[in-house]
Amino acid sequence: MNYQKLNVINIVINKIHTILTEKQFLIFSSILVGLSAGIAAVVLKLFVHGIRHLILEGFFEGSSKYFYLLFPVIGIGITVFLIKPLFKNDVNVGSVNILHSIAKKGSFLPFEQIYSHIITSGLTVGFGGSAGLESPIVSTGSAIGSNYSRVNKLNYKERTLLLAAGAAGGISGAFNAPIAGVLFALEVILVDISITAFIPLLIASVSGALISSILLKEDILLSFQNLAPFNYHNVPFYILLAIIAGITSIYYVNVFHFLESFYEKLRSKMLRWVLGGVFLIIMVFVFPSLFGEGYESIKLLATNSAPQIFKNSPLYLAAYADWALLILLTIVMLIKVFAASATIGSGGVGGNFAPSLFVGAYLGYVFSLLFKLIGINLPMSNFTLVAMAGILSGVFHAPLTSIFLIAEISGGYALIVPLMIVASISYVIVKFFHPESMDIRKLKLRGTIVSENKDISILGRIEVLDLIEKDFSVLHPEESLGKVIEHIKHTRRNIFPVVNKKNKLLGIVQLDNIREEMFDTKLYEKITAKDIMEKVSAKISSDESIFSAMKKFDETGQWNLPVVKDGIYLGFLSKSSVLSRYRHELIDSFN
Repeated sequence: MNYQKLNVINIVINKIHTILTEKQFLIFSSILVGLSAGIAAVVLKLFVHGIRHLILEGFFEGSSKYFYLLFPVIGIGITVFLIKPLFKNDVNVGSVNILHSIAKKGSFLPFEQIYSHIITSGLTVGFGGSAGLESPIVSTGSAIGSNYSRVNKLNYKERTLLLAAGAAGGISGAFNAPIAGVLFALEVILVDISITAFIPLLIASVSGALISSILLKEDILLSFQNLAPFNYHNVPFYILLAIIAGITSIYYVNVFHFLESFYEKLRSKMLRWVLGGVFLIIMVFVFPSLFGEGYESIKLLATNSAPQIFKNSPLYLAAYADWALLILLTIVMLIKVFAASATIGSGGVGGNFAPSLFVGAYLGYVFSLLFKLIGINLPMSNFTLVAMAGILSGVFHAPLTSIFLIAEISGGYALIVPLMIVASISYVIVKFFHPESMDIRKLKLRGTIVSENKDISILGRIEVLDLIEKDFSVLHPEESLGKVIEHIKHTRRNIFPVVNKKNKLLGIVQLDNIREEMFDTKLYEKITAKDIMEKVSAKISSDESIFSAMKKFDETGQWNLPVVKDGIYLGFLSKSSVLSRYRHELIDSFN
C-alpha cells in the first residue's frame, strides 16, 4: 500500500513537471524538499526528546540517582553494534560527506541516508550522547533533496541546488530560523553556486521553518527573550570577547581533530566504545550538563540561572560561590569538546553544531561573570548569545550563518551589531590559522578538492579509476621482437606496457621508437621486449587526484600515462579522455 502511495505521488509530480517550466518546477520542488526536511527535523527532535523523557523519568531520585550515567554508553552501543550494521553505507554525518558527494559523486546520496541519520543520531543523543542533532538533520535533508532529484531525473546543477535546499530546510526546521538556513547552505554547502540559487533555497528554508513552528513546542526549540538593549559603550568588551572566541574556536578545532585521529587509530569498535564510554561516564558524572545536546544549560545561562546547571553534580554546593562557579563553568566549556569527541569517536552519530553553541554560551557567560566579579556589569544574556555566534563562526567558517541564527532565535535584531563584531573578528582570527574549515580540511586529507572556482570544482568530480583505458596489448619482458610485431598487427595502439608474471609494470614499448628494428627481420628472434622497452616518464596511482594526474601530463608532455596500484599495472589514463569528460561535466553543469 505504501509503495502504491509513493507511485501515485511520483505520477502526480511527473505530471506537474510536464506542465511547469523548468524554473517553476525547481521552485515547486524546493517547497517539497524544504517541507520534507522540516518534517525530518521535527521527527528527529521529537524522537530525541521522547527517548530522554522515557529514560530519565524517575532516575534522579533515591538509589538510582546516578543510573542515568550509563545511558549515553548504552545509546552509543545500540547504535554501533545493532543499528549501523543494518545499513549498507557508512553512517557519516555532516557537511564533509555532503561536500564529498557534490565534488566526487555528482551530488548523489544513498537513499537510506534519508532515515539512517535520524535513527542513529536519535539513539545517540536521545540516550545522552554529548553531540548535536543539526549535522544529522543537514545530512537527512540533503539526502531528501538528492534522491528527489534522482527520481525526477534532474541535472547536476539542479540536483546540487535541491541537495542544498534540503540542508537549508533542515537547519531552518531545527531552529525555526529561515534566514540562517539559507545562509548555512550558501556558506557551508554551496561553495560554487550563482545568486539564482537564492530563491529556491529561501523557499525551502521558509517551508522548513513553517513546519517546525507548527509542530514543535516552544520548549523544544532554542529561543531567547528579554535581552538588554545594545549599548555602544560595551563595544570594546565585545571586541575582546571576539578575540577570545577566535582563540577558543582554534582550541576546539585542534582538540577535536587530535581526538578524532586518536579514536580512528583504535581499530577495535569495542575498544573505541568502551574507552569513549568510560570518558563520557566520568565527565557526565562531574558535569551533568554534558549529558545530551546541552541546550537546557544554555537556556539556564541566558536566564542567569547558572548554579542550576550543577544541580545533579557532586559540585552543586560549590557552584553557589561566584569564583567557584566561574572556574566550574570554564572547565565545562573546555571539556565539552572532549565529551563530543568521545561520543562521536566511540561510534555515536552526531555533529559539532550544538557543541559549538554550547561552548560559545559558556564562554560568553564566563566572560561577563568575570567582569561582574571585578566590578564591571555587562548584560550576561547578551554576551552569552553573542559568544555563541563567535564560536559557531570560528568552528564552521560561517559568520553570516552564526549572525543571523542568533539574531533569529533571540527574537529580533537588537544584537545585530555585537553579533557582527564578534562573529566577523572570530572568523578572521580562525581563518588566519586555519584557512580551511574543519570539513574542508577533512576533504583535502581524503584528496577531494572543493573550490569556488568552477573549472577546478568540475575537474575535481572526475575520478582516475573511472577513465582507465584497458585495451592495450600487454607484453612480457622475455617475448621476442617477432611476437611484439604480432601484437602490433592486432592493435591500433602505439604504446605497449611491459609487465612481469605478477603484473607489475616494468616499462613500456613505444611504436615510434622501434621503427628501425621492426623492419629488420634478422632481429625478430635476437632481441626481446626487455631490450627495447623504456622506463615510463611518470606513473599515475589509482587513488591519485585528477589534479595531480594533469600535472604529470604537463610535466612529461605525454598524452597517455600508465595507471598502477602498488606497482601493479591497471591500464592507461589518456589526457584526451580527461578533457572529454571535463567537457561533458561542464555541459551537465549548465544544462
